[in-house]
Parts: sequence; C-alpha cells; structure tokens
Amino acid sequence: MNLILWLKILALGIVEGITEWLPISSTGHLVLLGEVLNPGMSESFMEMFNVVIQLGAILAVVVLYFKKLWPFHRAKTDPGRNWFANPQTEGFAGKFQSAANKYCYMDKIVLWLKICVSTLPAIIVGLPLDDWIEEHMHKPVPIALMLILYGVLFLVVENYNKTRTPRVTRLRQLTWRDALLVGVFQALAIIPGTSRSGATIIGGILIGLGRTVAAEYTFYLAIPTMFGASLLKLVKFGFAFTGLELAVLLVGMLIAFGVSILAIKFLMSYIKRHDFSVFGVYRIILGIVVLIFAFTNII
Repeated sequence: MNLILWLKILALGIVEGITEWLPISSTGHLVLLGEVLNPGMSESFMEMFNVVIQLGAILAVVVLYFKKLWPFHRAKTDPGRNWFANPQTEGFAGKFQSAANKYCYMDKIVLWLKICVSTLPAIIVGLPLDDWIEEHMHKPVPIALMLILYGVLFLVVENYNKTRTPRVTRLRQLTWRDALLVGVFQALAIIPGTSRSGATIIGGILIGLGRTVAAEYTFYLAIPTMFGASLLKLVKFGFAFTGLELAVLLVGMLIAFGVSILAIKFLMSYIKRHDFSVFGVYRIILGIVVLIFAFTNII
C-alpha cells in the first residue's frame, strides 16, 4: 500500500471539505494542491476527481438540512392550511390539490422549483464551455487571478453592504427573480478560482439577501448543481475505474463529507457575528502567493 498516496488523498479530501463551503474556491484549491502534491494519478482521473469528490461534501448538506429540504410527509400535519390560492373540490384539480395538501410541504416544493430555476444559467453556460474551461482555465495563473478578483469584490461588496438592510431575511421571501439572479451569479463560478459559494453569496448580498439566507440557499443550490457537474465528469471519464482509482475517489468523498459537516456548522455560526471580509483578504493573499510561485516556475 502506498502510504504517501493515501496521505495526499487525505489532504485533498480535507481541503475539499473546508473550501467547498467557505467562499474561497474548492476547485481552485484542489487544482493548486494537486500541482504541489502530484498524487501520481492520471491527468484525466484527477480532472474528474476534483469535481466528483464534491459529492461527499454535498451529502453533508443533505444530512444536515434534510428536514428543511424533504418535501413529503405521510399524514396531513396542518389540516387548517391550504397552500393553493383557489382551492378546488372537484375533478382532477381538486384531487391533485387535496393530495398535495395531504402529503406534501408545498413551500418546500416551491423552494426546490426555485433551486431548479437557479441552476438553469449554469447549465446554459457551463455545458458548452466545459471542455474549453478544463483545457485553458485549470491552471495556476487563471486561478490566482480569479482568487484576487473575487477577493477584492468581497471587500467592496461588504463595505457597500454595511449601511444596507437586507430585503430577504427568510428563504420564503426569496422571489423567482431572486432565484434566477442568484443562478446568473453562480454561472460565473464555472471558472476555477471563482468559488461557486463565493459567487452566489456575493450575488445574493447584492440583490438584497441577508448573509445567512444567501449562505443557506447556496448550500441548497449546490445539491443539483454539483450532482449534475459530477455526472457530466463521470460520463466523460467513462466510468472506467481501476480498483485503485475507485478506492481513491470513495476515500476522498468520505473525508470531504466528514470535514464538510464541521465546515458548514462553522460558517453558519461565523456569519451570525462577522461578515465575509476575512475571506476576501485570504483570497487576495493566496492569489498573490500563487502568482509568485507560478512566475518563478515553482508550480
């Protein structure tokens, strides 16, 4: 057994679990760390690994927020409430509304529909550009530049936001327009180094979402987005794993899952008392360090 390989995979899993949720770019960190550690796996496998390992992190959201996201129940829990503006009593519409009220939390179904709307821009932009971005942008210099750019944006947005009162302080207040705009910001994160959570949180704050709402919605939005991105990478890879590759991927995902549980709890506690400026400073410093290393041919 190659102990060094497993220590490197342990490091990658820990970094993924932390950086997936903090707005500092998980893919950017994985690519940069992969350049430094060089796990010794094929380039095509590592390109797939850097995306699919995020499924472990996504599973942490499902576990932590299951009650808030699961839209079905077995019995009517609120007999006095009807979710429909014009409740019907006859025909197909009446039966549908009756079943929906009896077995579904309609507010959660509406939330999932808004999440679907938010994923559309990333699909429209990401699918046709995926190969080009993989070829040209998964490199230290572009990643460093995006780290610095979004680090500056975090500082600017937080400074701008100091005197503003959030328009949306609860997820139920999120409009369909808000959902689409957050999705547009998420589409910007197809470039490594941007940070999917960073882009959506910045976008959410700019359009009037409170920090807690923006962060929580970002977690939820990660579920379909990263499942889709992982499936795309797996299809391109061909599901043709060696035994070692499959073990490496599963171990990386498991580590990312455990670390993500802690990272999510930390972030939600942190933003109740602080803004995101510290992450902006971190991004700028890391980006400058990476540029120095890149131009001195160290990485």
